[in-house]
Amino acid sequence: MVALPRSVQLAIACAGIFFSFSYFAVLQEDVYKKPYGGEYFKYTFVALVAERGVNALIGYAGMLALGRSGLTIPHRDIFASGISQMFAMAGSNEALRYVSYPTQVLGKSCKMVPVMAGGVVLGGKSYSAFEYLQVALITAGVCVFNLFGKKKKGGADSALGLGLIGFSLVMDAVTGGLQDKVKKRTAELNPDAGEKPVPTMHESMFWTNASGFLVAAALAAATGQATEGYAFCARHPDVLRAVVVYSLASAVGQNFIYFTITQFNPLVLTTVTTTRKIFTTLYSVFRNPANRLSELQWAGCAIVFVGMLLDIAKGACCPKKKPPPPSSSIVASAEDDDDDDDDLEDGIELQDTTKRPLLGR
Repeated sequence: MVALPRSVQLAIACAGIFFSFSYFAVLQEDVYKKPYGGEYFKYTFVALVAERGVNALIGYAGMLALGRSGLTIPHRDIFASGISQMFAMAGSNEALRYVSYPTQVLGKSCKMVPVMAGGVVLGGKSYSAFEYLQVALITAGVCVFNLFGKKKKGGADSALGLGLIGFSLVMDAVTGGLQDKVKKRTAELNPDAGEKPVPTMHESMFWTNASGFLVAAALAAATGQATEGYAFCARHPDVLRAVVVYSLASAVGQNFIYFTITQFNPLVLTTVTTTRKIFTTLYSVFRNPANRLSELQWAGCAIVFVGMLLDIAKGACCPKKKPPPPSSSIVASAEDDDDDDDDLEDGIELQDTTKRPLLGR
């Protein structure tokens, strides 16, 4: 079997991440913002059941095909992180019913703020002046964007939508702390497995998504969304088709992220995901007249994009002397991302003990 040149592998990896998560973002926006026979989709827990379920199945298939780590898995801790991640996604997905897609993406870009605050207050961590500058730029840009928006036909972005984004950001911070606990507990349960034992990517992907699936299914049943959502999808099968397809796109994107982390410089991943977020934000603005921005909102967008691009500039100018080994630094988490991810990109994150917060999807 002939190995592909590194340049071709890099092109495939970058294209896989970019198109998988871009397609995910476009379909997700359509599900929540597009009218279906005069009705709008409002069954977030049903969408999460499908998404978490598809990702869990892909994770399980990966475990069967590629094998397991052989480690003792801290199921309770990894389940807790999966549940908090599901709530983070629920907040950001539900917010799409009340705010525009650009508002959601830019709002989730403030993911670093609660994570850094939690790190300082609860974890005693310290951050560089460069990182504080990056957070300040992104926060200022988001504030400008939301304070100086045009009045739209459907009304301005609502306080409820912004509150849901805030809730999602808080749950992102909680998820980060729980993931740290998973790493610590895994090391305690596997004292003979090296300095930083971690499950395989597909093990983490399966257990994290399985817990989110179970809780989302329970909440869908308890809130009546299960029956109402089923009836809605029966009336408008295009919705269910879109949810399943964007769930598959997110799972495929997570695998491309895993490949990129393990085979190339982490700067490559940061560059691709940041570019993707900027592209999908601008694409949403230009394809949907309802998302038109004022001059000051464009300025706010530009400030946020500069803050995001500083992430790339820092990696290019100040590369780490010794990147972490591939097998010791990979855990599943969204857009997130999904988004990012926000929650998916909200996908596979590169983590080590000195990791700074990543931008949201």
